This record gives sequence, structure tokens and C-alpha cells, in this order.
Amino acid sequence: MAKNRHRLESGDQAKAFVLAGKATITLVSKVTGTRFTYRVTKGEFVPSNNAEEMKVLHFVSVLSAPDDYTFLGTIFEETNYRHGRRSPFGEDAPSARAFAWCWKRIANGELPTNVEIWHEGRCGRCGRALTVPQSIETGIGPVCASY
Repeated sequence: MAKNRHRLESGDQAKAFVLAGKATITLVSKVTGTRFTYRVTKGEFVPSNNAEEMKVLHFVSVLSAPDDYTFLGTIFEETNYRHGRRSPFGEDAPSARAFAWCWKRIANGELPTNVEIWHEGRCGRCGRALTVPQSIETGIGPVCASY
């Protein structure tokens, strides 16, 4: 069986891609065929109690209309996902539940068996089109992989 060029094949690979900084992934249920596309971007903030410490956040948005992403929630400390209070979608929305469920597993290095995770053929860190076969497989370009 041939490998699918843009499907992430392991939990660790999926986690590295999602947390790279400019990732776009699509989750596809193998059971129902339902799919949701998410954009995960990296940000930083300075906590008010310690001005010298920078915290890394990842903001999760869901594709809600063609070329339009809507804020869904935040990944803290590269593992903990929390649904955003300012998200127009409730925590029980199918797209919110799907991401929270899947991320819980990916954060632990597990690839859910009943979900496929796809990237769009662009580097998860810089957003450039991927052309090197190994980079297409991992979703991270050769230069960005060295960081």
C-alpha cells in the first residue's frame, strides 16, 4: 500500500507539526467521514507575575467558511488545550469536541486509530510549499527541521 503524501503517520510527527508555528491540519473521521480543518499558530505572552519569563501559546482556529478561520481555543505549555471563552463556538460544537479529543491523544504522542490527520503540503513552521519528499512526509521543511 502506498503512503498518503500528506497524511501524518505518527502521534509524535503530528504533535511536532501542529506545534511548529503555522500549521494547518485536517482531521478526518474514519468512521463517519466527517472532517474539520484547523489552523494552529504560535504566539507568546509575558505573564504579569514574571516579566522575564516568556510563555509559548498556540492558538487554534477552525475553518468556518472558505478561507475564513475562527478562533476556537488555546494550547498551553505544548500539551494542555483549553476551549476559548471568546470562541463563538461552544465547547460542545462538533469541531471543538473533535479537536479537544484528538489533541488529548496527540499531546501524549498517540495517533488516534479512527482519525486521519492531514497537512496541506506546506511547512508547519514557515508556511512554504514542501518539495523534498521527506519534508512532505513530515510536514516540516529541511531548513525548519533544523530549528
